[in-house]
Amino acid sequence: MKILMVCLGNICRSPLAEGVMRHLVNEKVLDWQIASAGTGNWHVGQAPDKRSIAVAKNYGYDISSQRARHFIASAFDEFDHILVMDKNNYRDVLSLAETEEQKKKVRLFLTNEAEVRDPYYDNDLFEPVLLEIEARCKEMLKELNS
Repeated sequence: MKILMVCLGNICRSPLAEGVMRHLVNEKVLDWQIASAGTGNWHVGQAPDKRSIAVAKNYGYDISSQRARHFIASAFDEFDHILVMDKNNYRDVLSLAETEEQKKKVRLFLTNEAEVRDPYYDNDLFEPVLLEIEARCKEMLKELNS
């Protein structure tokens, strides 16, 4: 199983989702690949936001070695599931899909059309966002591993 987490810049939300899911997958010794990317290319090659690194570390996740990458259309061929953090990212990713099969791989990370809030401009959102991501990753692991 190959899962790609996607947000805008690939420095806050999607690195947290990648790190949490990778940690949970490794605990279960599953042969899954977890990665993340951003629909924007401003941070390509950079480490996650220092606030994401810090909050992840506080909860036992090490995301410090991750590096931002840009979402490109070839990801549709590489990944089984493409999970986006908000509706803008959803539209941006879908705009690159060329087939119905590719479109079916894309969905919002949260259920019921909910979006993961972007904590970039609000330091107080990093912990609630991590906890929301962590809870969803645990649910998703059960869903996808059944």
